[in-house]
Amino acid sequence: MSDREFNFLRRVVKRHTGIALADYKRNMLYRRISKRMRALNMDEVKPYCELLSGPKAAGEIPLFINVVTTNKTSFFREAHHFDHLARIALPTFIDEAANRGSRRLRIWSAGCSSGEEPYSIAMILQDSLKGLGQWDAKILATDIDTNMVESGQQGLFPADAMKPVPAPLRGRYAAPNSGDKSQVRMATSIRSSIVFKPLNLLEAWPMNGPFDSIFCRNVVIYFDKPTQRILFDRYADIMRMGSVLYIGHSESLYGITERFRAVGQSIYQKIA
Repeated sequence: MSDREFNFLRRVVKRHTGIALADYKRNMLYRRISKRMRALNMDEVKPYCELLSGPKAAGEIPLFINVVTTNKTSFFREAHHFDHLARIALPTFIDEAANRGSRRLRIWSAGCSSGEEPYSIAMILQDSLKGLGQWDAKILATDIDTNMVESGQQGLFPADAMKPVPAPLRGRYAAPNSGDKSQVRMATSIRSSIVFKPLNLLEAWPMNGPFDSIFCRNVVIYFDKPTQRILFDRYADIMRMGSVLYIGHSESLYGITERFRAVGQSIYQKIA
């Protein structure tokens, strides 16, 4: 892959995903686009670049995005976030909603990958609302990768993937898949509490909020500072005052926005 081809491809990545690829990502990018090149019977990068800039680009761009984005995830990843959600955030949200005369809760998993994060949230949410009567509690799960969204909707996971899930939750909300015992299927009550949608965070959002909490973890690490600033301000715009934002352990809002204050390790509360 020539310098010209690499620079063109990373401009396409930046334009459509916000991800800024450093020079050392050249080999990684080539490995990933090779999947699409093989599918299209292309031996060279040049014709693939021409496809992405030509009249048929609109059909290829989503497939290009699917192969270049990272989808590493697991159940209860960064477990302290879920502990905070269960012990501090949700009890507060429930009390505040009751004081407003409301029984509505909304949480957004932004960059949900194959669904482990929103399903982890859903298990905590359902346990927290147990015995409290009927609540309108929903989780929005979005990702730019359409393949990941489709996978998450199925609610099927390898049995080994469930190991990080606390045993009581695993017993209540997951069961061996009848068609394949090496897989587990999430309970209907859990699946029905999550709405999966494909969404590019850099484009217009169809929802207005307000959200009680947003999980955006290990997403903005790939964005430049101006893009991060725009994104976090947009989050603040659709979050309820006092709501909680969870970000990745290697991410920070320092020098990015003053609309949140730190209340824990990579945990922030909206204040403005």
